[in-house]
Amino acid sequence: MIRFAACLAAALAVAACTSTHVSPVEVTRFVGDSPARLGSGTIAVRAAPGRTGDSLEFAAYQQAVAAELERLGYRVVPAEAAQSQVPGTSAGQVAELRVNRTIERPGGERSPVNVGVGAATGSYGSGVGLGVGIDLGAARPRDVVDTEMGLIIRDNATGAALWEGRARFSASADSDLADLQASATRLARALFSAFPGESGETIEVE
Repeated sequence: MIRFAACLAAALAVAACTSTHVSPVEVTRFVGDSPARLGSGTIAVRAAPGRTGDSLEFAAYQQAVAAELERLGYRVVPAEAAQSQVPGTSAGQVAELRVNRTIERPGGERSPVNVGVGAATGSYGSGVGLGVGIDLGAARPRDVVDTEMGLIIRDNATGAALWEGRARFSASADSDLADLQASATRLARALFSAFPGESGETIEVE
């Protein structure tokens, strides 16, 4: 009986060490003074100032955000439309996107995953400034991938912030949700759940 109990304890210990970790998505939103303007009209999704938006990795997050904006009622137009000066072709609003991914290794070591260094402060003081980086080739099964998405929706003509949000979660490197496309979809859905949300409130989305 004692031997059986010892074996069971050892098996449970191994299972605990090898179990896949996926956290809920932590979401915080800040709503500006004109909430009635949200969820309609034209909008372009582009990389935040100082960030590169021409990679395939960024495109995965850009497309996930665009899909959610369309679901909310926006008409998503190409990012180039944000710069158009031709009447009727410019985006009414712009969504500025930042993404950051880091790998946390056993023992607490954290390393960025091709992340652009430097931070920008969000319009509502939330400090959403993040880079973009995706290559997980160096990740090991027991590593934990932490992904955070930040987005600011602005009036394209004035630059005034209408809405700001950030969403983050962590998952074991061997989890399906650590995958680029899966993490982009999960974060975008959580970020826009019950849009626009309560300003300043932090929630968890499974």
